[in-house]
Amino acid sequence: MKTKISIVLFLLISSFGFAQKNGLEINGWTNVNTFKCSNTKFQNSLSIYSFKGNQLPKVIFKLDDFDCRNKMMTSDFRKILQSGQYPNLTIRFVEFTKTSADRFIAVLEVKMMTVSKNYQVEFSMYNNNLVGNKRVRFSDFKIVPPKKMGGMVYVKDELDLFFSLSVKD
Repeated sequence: MKTKISIVLFLLISSFGFAQKNGLEINGWTNVNTFKCSNTKFQNSLSIYSFKGNQLPKVIFKLDDFDCRNKMMTSDFRKILQSGQYPNLTIRFVEFTKTSADRFIAVLEVKMMTVSKNYQVEFSMYNNNLVGNKRVRFSDFKIVPPKKMGGMVYVKDELDLFFSLSVKD
């Protein structure tokens, strides 16, 4: 189990490719390819989050700030999440517990469109960043994964959310 966590942590850190910086990536799969959508404005933000005291962070992401590195994919991503009607994806830390020197367990409330779901997420500290990931499903948020070309190309229900938050010591 620890080996699996270490591998995921390494891949997570490698995929973000930065030391102390914020990041949110949404990775998904179709039956023919993969896709990665990241929030470019959040990656470039200078926000630093604190997990001390009673106020836990709430981070609001504008869906129009996500880039999937492909115009059509970015457009489809925004369309499926109805960014015109529901412009934000919100992640709120509900609980946050230290389990060891550099490991934490958090309960996150993820809100897309009108649906909120709580997830338990393991985080690790790396270079003053709190990093973690969680696999969610489109169907968790009452979203039917899109299909193209009469169903010949379809998006799988699962998505991986990768987080990196710059934190205060």
